[in-house]
Amino acid sequence: MEYLILFGLLGLLLALGVPVAFSLLAATVATVIYLALPPVVVFQQMGSDITSVALLAIPLFIFTGELMMKGGLSDRMISLAASMVGHVRGGLGQVTVVGSTLFGGVSGSAIADVSAIGGTMIPQMKKHGYDADYAVNVTISAALVALLVPPSHNMILYSASAGGSVSISDLFAAGIIPALMLAAGLMITAYVVARRRGYAAEAFPGFRAVATRLVAAIPGLLLVGIIFGGIRAGIFTAVESASIAVVYATVITGLVYRHMSWTAFKAACTGAARTSGAVLFIIGCAGAFGWLMAYMQVPTTMVELLRSVTDNPVLILLMIIATLLFLGTFMDMAPLIIICTPIFLPVAKAFGVDPVQFGVILLLSCGIGLITPPVGSVLFVGSAIAKIPMTHSLKSIWPFYFACTAVLMLVTFIPALSLWLPSLMK
Repeated sequence: MEYLILFGLLGLLLALGVPVAFSLLAATVATVIYLALPPVVVFQQMGSDITSVALLAIPLFIFTGELMMKGGLSDRMISLAASMVGHVRGGLGQVTVVGSTLFGGVSGSAIADVSAIGGTMIPQMKKHGYDADYAVNVTISAALVALLVPPSHNMILYSASAGGSVSISDLFAAGIIPALMLAAGLMITAYVVARRRGYAAEAFPGFRAVATRLVAAIPGLLLVGIIFGGIRAGIFTAVESASIAVVYATVITGLVYRHMSWTAFKAACTGAARTSGAVLFIIGCAGAFGWLMAYMQVPTTMVELLRSVTDNPVLILLMIIATLLFLGTFMDMAPLIIICTPIFLPVAKAFGVDPVQFGVILLLSCGIGLITPPVGSVLFVGSAIAKIPMTHSLKSIWPFYFACTAVLMLVTFIPALSLWLPSLMK
């Protein structure tokens, strides 16, 4: 009966449109009361989850992304990308993929990526005769690269949800090759679709312009090296690297780029505080929900249930991926990671999947869910920027969706794609 209350009430509230965090909290409290446990334990668990030192890196990295976005870095990334790939067929689509990949190494967030890059590139593509659905589909699928490259907030969250047993530096390294594969796959897809629709290419500005724009973007690009290199070398922790990133971003945008006005700085502070507050509240509610699932031995039950269905690791992974894709269509990524990690990570480990590889699988699966109909949040943001209904984008999103899914399958069934780089850096 407790399973019905927990998951049934959660599903009902979500179907009624109640925000995810409140749905998780209500389902948790109702189940705790049914189990005759003191309700105060729910709020104790919420407090213990959001006061974890490891999670302090998330609001700091969010603040870094806001500073870089308000400080003009996205414009420099787009300018650099345009000089590099703008001359390829459907050049603005190629620019969007490369620009998102570069900016993802600073923002660490798919929503921030689609907002920053899409806010500039979607109107530009429409202005130059590209169809609105193409502009949205390229932008939202390219934003998923940000989930896999340092300083991905979601990798930090996955590590915390796994009890801190998975190295953040290993996760950062594991996502690099899949991220590059995803970017390459999306560029090929964008080219094929652009050629079919007859989109033109931009003129190549020359190697001198490429070098000039690269120099202008280097201070921002160095942030990725500082974050990843410092953590990987053991110079500082993820939280320390996030603190350094905030200071570095402030100096770069204020003194080097000189693009950060006082008004923009206040907007960055406000945006970071608002986003961080929402994320941490979701984390607290999802953490209490996860604790209750552990108390009810849901992970153990799930392992036994799947073993009763099949002992084939391939089928098990496919079932997990299908579940994550479905849940990702209507749930935010943070609660989904916190809820699903304690359920599916033990299952994956029981069938011989490395926790680092599973982290990449989980993030990419949840990310694809964000651009999957009917409700994917990244799809919603991209469509809102383009001022078109989501249904308009869905008619032609499938080539990009299949490109993302192909990369997911490769990462799932070729472990070396995510594990080779971490093993090389040990």
